[in-house]
Amino acid sequence: MMGSSEQQLVEEWHELLARHAAVHTALERELQAQHGIGVNEFEALECLASSDDGKCRGQDLTNVVHLSQSAASRLVARLERDGLVDRVMCELDRRGIFVVLTDGGHKRYIEAKPTHRAVLARALRDDH
Repeated sequence: MMGSSEQQLVEEWHELLARHAAVHTALERELQAQHGIGVNEFEALECLASSDDGKCRGQDLTNVVHLSQSAASRLVARLERDGLVDRVMCELDRRGIFVVLTDGGHKRYIEAKPTHRAVLARALRDDH
């Protein structure tokens, strides 16, 4: 049997999971409907758009989107297929791969950003 503080802790955890699921679902629905990208694609584009030169190492992108390396690699492949990013070799380290935002990727990010922020504002502010 759980004590009251332990039970409260578990209830808070479940509330956090439910809130995350609700926000993620709302973001996924709106971004797909209006811009043809999902939450992970948007987060990757935002990471690249926010970097100094519109590029980052594949591993850094993996950390931002909170996916396994193989899932992040598939995500980058989809973005590349859609013309939103390019993959380029690092000149200094031939084993290193950079993911680079294309003009089309930057445009898609700029178009999707207001949708993303509006969904966040509704979902996160309406809860309180």
